[in-house]
Amino acid sequence: MSRLAGFFVRFFEYAIPDPYIFAVGLTLITAILAFVFAPHHGLGEVLSAWYKGIFEPGNLGFALQMILILVTGYALANSAPVARGLQWLAARPRSPKGAVSLTFVVSAIACWLNWGFGLVVAALLAREIARRMRIDFGWLVAAAYSGFLIWASGISSSIALAQASPGNKLNIVQQFTGHSLPIGTTIFTAFNLIPCAVLLIVLPFIFRALEPADVVTGNVSALGHREVSNDRDVGAAPSNVEAMHGTLAGALENAWILNVIFAAAGLGYIVWTWRSAGFYLDINAVIFIFFCAGLLLHWTPIRYVQAVNGAARVTGPLIIQYPIYFGIMGIMTATGLAGVIAQWFVAFATAQTLPFWSYLSSIVISLFVPSGGGHWAVQGPFAVPAAVKLHASLPATAMGVAIGEEVANMVQPFWALPVLAIAGVGLRRVMAFTVVSFVIAFVVFSLSLLFLV
Repeated sequence: MSRLAGFFVRFFEYAIPDPYIFAVGLTLITAILAFVFAPHHGLGEVLSAWYKGIFEPGNLGFALQMILILVTGYALANSAPVARGLQWLAARPRSPKGAVSLTFVVSAIACWLNWGFGLVVAALLAREIARRMRIDFGWLVAAAYSGFLIWASGISSSIALAQASPGNKLNIVQQFTGHSLPIGTTIFTAFNLIPCAVLLIVLPFIFRALEPADVVTGNVSALGHREVSNDRDVGAAPSNVEAMHGTLAGALENAWILNVIFAAAGLGYIVWTWRSAGFYLDINAVIFIFFCAGLLLHWTPIRYVQAVNGAARVTGPLIIQYPIYFGIMGIMTATGLAGVIAQWFVAFATAQTLPFWSYLSSIVISLFVPSGGGHWAVQGPFAVPAAVKLHASLPATAMGVAIGEEVANMVQPFWALPVLAIAGVGLRRVMAFTVVSFVIAFVVFSLSLLFLV
């Protein structure tokens, strides 16, 4: 296994370019496929779909959400209480193999609970562990990111939650059948939970066996994270707080009451919505909770500003690469290419095999449309009618699409970008290990959808 890891490291370092180049190349491949196979394949149609995908307001809003969850999560983790908690957790393992096992398990559980929270926690824990021991950083971050393998099988699964929500515009099952799918029929099922449990047990041992012989530690010290010296001094660059002492500006910058008012208002609204509509965590709620908690834990406005300034330095790759992927998604959806790919797989499915073929086609489509909700909007209108026509399991078919998206993430860097940005490691080294996670997860979920449905 170690030699296998070495082979993949050499291959990916030789063949895989920077994530930006990866996205550009994927754009060209998508355009060529659209010209050849899509029903709307004129040059003007493809170019228009690409441009509108980049600048579609909903897509740009999502990009800002991703940047905000990175910034607010990073700032929260650099507060003294959270930093101490991460330091305590990072101090538990006594060896690199123990560290990589702990990182994967913590990441997987966090991602199953909420994917946004899990991504941030995984990257920050990996970074904290790397500061404490000599360990291959790419290997460790790959274990952290591999926890994302089960996010769509968890309680923040966008596809499962949409099918359980009457009136949701993405509840395609309700649109075709008139009824919704409770999460007890999708998330809390044997065909979904058993493979998650298998991966939670097996992958830590796989990663332990993948420990590379040549250790590349990475430059985690360059990320600006410092030891906790007091309750209000974590991760902040030197500032002019002392120089501002005694001035009106200094008093306002250190007015803790402003943070308390903001945080109380924000958390009060969250609690009010939970009481009126029930407990639910979407990406906006996660961002808002991170923001409010960060205000309280940093205590003064200027300390929070300094933490956010540090976080903003790592958002550059996201700002340019997410719009490129949105252009790819625009081509896939507006030209009808995604529908063509989905129909190829559905055409020869049976009632027993449709969930598996939906899963397989989902993996292919996810390479070009790596967004759970956006992906379902493309594939769902083909998968659900096929399930109805073949009398196949609607919950398994829907979850097949969701599971395919999460498995494909191990070879598609779209969701890895926030983790790489926080951890400060390159894509090549990480993907050399996550490709193994992809193979293991592909087999486990395939067997589940074929034999447990």
